[in-house]
Amino acid sequence: MSPEEKDQKIESLEQEIQVLRQKIAELERRLGLDSQTSSKPPSSDGLKKSDKNRTKSLREKGKRPSGGQFGHVGQTLEQVLKPDNIIEHPAPCSCLSCGCDISQIEAKKIIKRQVFDIPTPRIIITEHQVGVKECPGCKAQIQGSFPEWVKAPVQYGARIKAVATYLNHQHFIPEDRLSEVLLDLFGCRMTPGTIANTSKTLAQIIEPVVIKIASEVKAAPVKHLDETGLRIGGKTNWLHVVSTQTETWYRVAAKRKDIEA
Repeated sequence: MSPEEKDQKIESLEQEIQVLRQKIAELERRLGLDSQTSSKPPSSDGLKKSDKNRTKSLREKGKRPSGGQFGHVGQTLEQVLKPDNIIEHPAPCSCLSCGCDISQIEAKKIIKRQVFDIPTPRIIITEHQVGVKECPGCKAQIQGSFPEWVKAPVQYGARIKAVATYLNHQHFIPEDRLSEVLLDLFGCRMTPGTIANTSKTLAQIIEPVVIKIASEVKAAPVKHLDETGLRIGGKTNWLHVVSTQTETWYRVAAKRKDIEA
């Protein structure tokens, strides 16, 4: 290889090295990018999070001690004076040290520990009976009266229906899942259709209150209005909300701006 050819080869290699260096620098820059320094999504950061991504407290050190502050009302669980149930666990009948019989010796003191829990969830079935008598004179059939709210041979009570509507509307548990929840917790096979009908009954009961709230929030001089889309029966509807400091009124409408307030 001639000197001229060597010089050309060296120049070509130097140019190639320069290109490779630029590519390496670009790859290193890309490896250093994350969701905080680029448009990459947080999921691309992987399991290992850097310290710069951690949320840091804005509170200056030394201002206040950690934990509950002075004057804060605590929520510590405390024993009650009259528990619902008491289970006694007697001391052994003989001394564990010397074997002396202590079965007739009264306890010197009682150590108490209380466990807070809920009753075993189960359905309680109450049967209502009315007697039927026959008049000896005219042979007429006379019977007692059921309570007004007992209208069918078999029905659900007010408490289980209240729990169903509360979980359905306050905590937004869908009817299908709520049916499973009631079955798992209480052994109650309330179908999604029954839950929906219970909601309709509740809507009729509270309708006068809803009308009153709507009238008051609409007449308020200062109020907040908003809407959000939702799907009902496969179609887009709009949930309108009008609220003041003390009252909130919701309404579903087919049109986004179909509201007067």
